[in-house]
Amino acid sequence: MKKLFLSLVLSVAPLAAFSAGGAVQLDHISTDLSDKASLQRGAQLYMNYCMGCHSLEYARYNRVARDLDIPEEIMMENLVFNDVNFGSLMENAMSEEDGKEWFGAAPPDLTLVARVRGPDWLYTYLRGFYKDENRPMGVNNVVFPNVGMPHVLADLQGLCAEQPHPVTDKRFDPLTGRTITEGGCEAYETEGMLTPTEYDNAMYDLVNFLEYMGEPFAEDRERIGWMVFAFLAVFLVIGQLLYRELWKDIH
Repeated sequence: MKKLFLSLVLSVAPLAAFSAGGAVQLDHISTDLSDKASLQRGAQLYMNYCMGCHSLEYARYNRVARDLDIPEEIMMENLVFNDVNFGSLMENAMSEEDGKEWFGAAPPDLTLVARVRGPDWLYTYLRGFYKDENRPMGVNNVVFPNVGMPHVLADLQGLCAEQPHPVTDKRFDPLTGRTITEGGCEAYETEGMLTPTEYDNAMYDLVNFLEYMGEPFAEDRERIGWMVFAFLAVFLVIGQLLYRELWKDIH
């Protein structure tokens, strides 16, 4: 419980500091926890690019594999890169001391990051890195200024040469009405393996996976909720019929 509380504090503190600096327009996405293929792709991205620094220590490999319909053999051979059991917590090997030394602050656990930040913030953040030679890692981020995290997905996206704009923030020439920019990264310092659309789709999958991690019971909760509503509806009909039967002689 103490570690869970500390994880929440570490996740909320940078957000509070950022919020004090002003709001940033976020690109909106609608996650879909029923899309198992998207969740599987997101899990693959996370384990390959994020797990080295950011643990998911409030989840277990076997639970994630079961929920995402990933067979145990495939999970252990392709998505688990340390010597652990199938039922182990999803922890990594980075110590807090090493994290502080390398990045200035220990990378936080991300099990609950989607619940703290929200999917729109995560989606915009993952697509918001750009070149900044004044930063120690050579990059900055539009929604988290002066972030200490390197752009670990640069080989997929490439590196934006300048600060990207929100996709919803289209810019037009006031004289001709022509579109000047469509938003996003307009020019690249280095090219990535994916096209902008492919990278956006990949980040959707990654955020979708993190949304699932924040509340693995979300689909079960929704399903049970509909069952409760159905029961109450049936009970209401029965209750109304019983009421009429009991009071028919009086009325």
